Amino acid sequence: MPRRSAPPRRTAAAPRRAAARPARGGDARVRSGLDVLARSRFRQLRGRRVGLVCNPTAVTAELVHAADLLHGAPGVELAALFGPEHGVRGDAQYMAAVGGERDARTGVAVHSLYGETTSSLKPSPEALEGLDALVFDIQDVGARYYTYQATMMLCMEAAADARVPFVVLDRPNPIGGVLVEGPRLAPGFESFCGLHDLAPRHGMTIGELALLFRAERKLDLDLEIVACEGWRRGVGFRETGLPWVFPSPNMPTPETALVYPGMCLLEGTNLSEARGTTRPFELFGAPWLDAHRLAEDLARERLPGVRFRPASFVPTWDKHAGVRCHGVELFVTDAARFQAFRAGLACVLHARAQDPARFAWRTEPYEFVADVPAFDLLCGSAREREGLEAGATVAELARAYAPEERAFARRRAAYLRYAG
Repeated sequence: MPRRSAPPRRTAAAPRRAAARPARGGDARVRSGLDVLARSRFRQLRGRRVGLVCNPTAVTAELVHAADLLHGAPGVELAALFGPEHGVRGDAQYMAAVGGERDARTGVAVHSLYGETTSSLKPSPEALEGLDALVFDIQDVGARYYTYQATMMLCMEAAADARVPFVVLDRPNPIGGVLVEGPRLAPGFESFCGLHDLAPRHGMTIGELALLFRAERKLDLDLEIVACEGWRRGVGFRETGLPWVFPSPNMPTPETALVYPGMCLLEGTNLSEARGTTRPFELFGAPWLDAHRLAEDLARERLPGVRFRPASFVPTWDKHAGVRCHGVELFVTDAARFQAFRAGLACVLHARAQDPARFAWRTEPYEFVADVPAFDLLCGSAREREGLEAGATVAELARAYAPEERAFARRRAAYLRYAG
C-alpha cells in the first residue's frame, strides 16, 4: 500500500494552469452538478483548499475534466486527488489495486482509494490534513454493487472524522430514478459491493444517496449537494444530452448500466458475463450451454421489457478466455418496465438448470471478503442462492423480496430531491 502524506502545495513543477472556461452546457438539456458549479464561477469553493474524489466521468458537458477545471479555477486551490476503483483517469480493471502517484496534467498528488487492503478504501487522516473541503464527482450507475457509492460513503465517514466539509457534485441516475428493485442487504453480508442496506437498483442519484448515508450512518458532517438542473426521475441518460464517459472499463454504454443491476449477479458464478467482449453484461454464456434452449427458456418467463437472442462469443480475457461460449444477448425493449434484477435471477436459474454439475458458484475471495460466496454478497443474503438450489421459480424468488423493495422505497422517500 502506498505511503500517504499530506498533499503538497503547488510548486514550480506543477504550475497553476490558466483558468478553464466554464462549460456553456453544449447541447445538454440537463446540467450536472459540475456544470452548475462552473456556471456559478465556483462560488461554493472559493477561498478553499480542496481535495477531489473523481474518475474520468467527472467532466462538464464540453468534456472538461473536473481536476483540470478546479486546478485553474479562480480562488480555488486543488490540493489533492483521490482515485476510486479504476483510478482517477480510469485505466485500471475491476478489482485491480490502484497505486498512488501524481496526476500528469495537474501535478497534484493522487491518493488511491482502492488498494490491497480494506483500510485503503477510505482516505487517511493524513491525506485529508489541511483540506477545507472534500469534493466528490463520479457518475454512478444506479446499482448497489457498483463500488463508487461505497467509496463516497467511506469518504463521508473520513471527512466527518476529520471535520472536513463534504461537497457532492450531483449527476443523473443513468437508469432513472423511479424503479426500485431487489432484496435488502442483510447484516453479515456487507462487502465493498454492498456496505449499506440499499436495494440493488436503488433509483437514487449520488447526491440523494449522500443525504441518506449522512442520516442513516448518523454522520456529523457538513454536507452540501450541488444539484443537477433539468433532470427528472423518469429521464434516462440518453435523454439528458450529457456525454456518456464510461465509468469503468466494462460499462461502455448507458444500456450496459440498465442491465447491470441484474446481470452483475453472474460475477458470483462461473458463467461469463462477457467481459472481454464489446457487450459486457448484455451478453452472457458458458462453453457448455445450449444457446437456443436457453433463449427459449428465458422467453417463457415472459419478463417485462426484454427479449433474448441466442448468441455465441469468445471472451478475450477473464472467465473462459479464448474459449467459445454459448448463451444469449439481452435486448431491452421497454426500459420503463424492464426489471433487471429479476432478469438476472432468471438467467442464472435457466443456465444452471441446463447442467448443474458444470455450473458453479464463485468461491474465490470477492471484494475483500473470503468467507461468504460472491453470489450471496451480491444478493445481500444466502436466500436467493439457496432458493435457486432448492428449485424455486423466478416468480417465487421475486415474491420473497418484494416486501423489501417496498420497504426501501419508503426509506428513500425522505432523501429524494428531484421530481418524477
